[in-house]
Amino acid sequence: MQFSSIVGQEEIKQRLINTVKENRVSHAQLFLGPEGSGSLALAIAYAQYLSCEDKQENDSCGVCSSCRKYQKLVHPDLHFSYPFFAKHKDDTALNFVEQWREALLKNPYLSLDLWRSYLDAENKQANINIAECHQIIKKLSFKPFESAYKILILWLPEYLDKTGNALLKIIEEPQPNTLFLLVAQNQDQILNTILSRTQLIKVPCLNDAEIKQYLIAEHHQTEHAAAEIAFLSDGNLTEALAMLNNDENSYHDYFLRWLRMCFSNKGLEIVDFVDVLAKLGRENQKNFMRYGISYIRECCMILAGAGNLVHLPAKELDTAQKMIKVMSLPMAEAISELLEKAHYHVERNANPKILFLDVSLQIVKILKFKTIPQGTHYISS
Repeated sequence: MQFSSIVGQEEIKQRLINTVKENRVSHAQLFLGPEGSGSLALAIAYAQYLSCEDKQENDSCGVCSSCRKYQKLVHPDLHFSYPFFAKHKDDTALNFVEQWREALLKNPYLSLDLWRSYLDAENKQANINIAECHQIIKKLSFKPFESAYKILILWLPEYLDKTGNALLKIIEEPQPNTLFLLVAQNQDQILNTILSRTQLIKVPCLNDAEIKQYLIAEHHQTEHAAAEIAFLSDGNLTEALAMLNNDENSYHDYFLRWLRMCFSNKGLEIVDFVDVLAKLGRENQKNFMRYGISYIRECCMILAGAGNLVHLPAKELDTAQKMIKVMSLPMAEAISELLEKAHYHVERNANPKILFLDVSLQIVKILKFKTIPQGTHYISS
């Protein structure tokens, strides 16, 4: 993988390239970024650049023997460790390496849920077990085979339990030219003993413009569709790519239509619309709820006087400006809370007709009758 194929993160890319040019490559680095930020892709591109036989000014060459092997994830000096769902106590990541390569080559913005879909996970918990730790130590006890560096990319070290302390010695005192690149999402869940031995590289979320441009250029989305998905994904490219596989729906139009029905208290139309929502499918229902939560959050910001921080597309911003004329901040906050609860229940397979009808009636009380829920009671807005 080359840096040029990674969406955004230009500052991080340049910093990584400079460490190589200035001979400041740390033997243990932690790429810390939220899901969908590209931290795993950055680690792979960095490893490829380090091993490239004909480094360019700002990227690996992509055509040398080393780069070709990296692009297929088969380089003998590139090793991966990752959470898996062990069936036996002596299972290691090598038991799942073919599935790993398939998943990563298909989508370098991999999430644990996507990875789970490639494995027979059943009800098992993902982890990186002691057998895998011993396998890592064994693999890294040898000198590099072809390249200047032997590199281990450890994805989601949060799933190392206390047995991860077995890696401390080799992380602190590795073989010459051996690198550890850890890729994590949650710093608080990493063993402190490992965290203290790594150099931290913080990878930020992508912005809406970067995701939008990528969807237009690489996935041939219309500008409106790309802007809506970018807004809905909230900086998570993994989520944005997942939304491309769902049925095309204008969540903005659906959501505004729903709120207008509730504001006008159009009972029969609401019932009919609930039937439409119930047929969307669970993933689209989740996206619809997520869009509503994001949209109402932006309305809250406008109502709170922070309109300069709002990043809605032009069409959505125009309707938001009109909506706040009939909605107070407490009303918007109450609707947001209803939608968050609904999203929670959609994820847990609640009956969609009952759920959406109940939420609709509660929104009617808020918008039409201006009553804000307080526990099991309602008060006037």
